[in-house]
Amino acid sequence: MKIQLQEQSLRLRIDEAELAQLLAGTAVGNQTRWPDGRVEHQQLALGDRDGWQRDGDGWRVTMNDTEVRAFAARLPSRDGLSLRLPVPDGEPLQLLFDVDVRDSVRHRRPNREDKA
Repeated sequence: MKIQLQEQSLRLRIDEAELAQLLAGTAVGNQTRWPDGRVEHQQLALGDRDGWQRDGDGWRVTMNDTEVRAFAARLPSRDGLSLRLPVPDGEPLQLLFDVDVRDSVRHRRPNREDKA
């Protein structure tokens, strides 16, 4: 999982293998080891509704299972799923979830050279 964070915008991009893992009911994640020895974990999982929670060593985003499955059926696509997560006393966190379009094309569309 690739993570991009800037101000109140968070982008989570996964590949087709991670999407298969997610659709099978297993969370996907990322781990960052910092120079001070601390390890932080970020996870993405499916659930009944969108949400976010922090734990001792990172955070977990939960996305609506039905919406992610509908999105997966439309792949490959350059458009991702977006949602807004409320923030106390502040601007909502804008989350963009997408699947690497190049990876989707390789996995979901037959190689045109094979048809020649």
